[in-house]
Amino acid sequence: MLIDFSKIFGRSKPSKDVAKERLQLVLIHDRANVSPEFLEMVKGEIIKVIQHYMEIDESALDIQLTRTKSEEGDRVVPALVANIPIKNVKNAGK
Repeated sequence: MLIDFSKIFGRSKPSKDVAKERLQLVLIHDRANVSPEFLEMVKGEIIKVIQHYMEIDESALDIQLTRTKSEEGDRVVPALVANIPIKNVKNAGK
């Protein structure tokens, strides 16, 4: 289960942003043949792991599933692309 911190802290998104996110999830689902719930679960797990090592800006986080050419170049494969703004590194190797 994922927690929407914007609801807890009172920051609500404009309806156009919510609609855009929903449309992106539908497109991602079609591209990768996985459910939107699965993608949200993956996103939550990625955030959890990264937060062990770094403080990140979740409001600017952008994780997308897209398509790219395989290394062999003969087919198109799904690719997970993440843009995760880092605020601070925790105990960098200490």
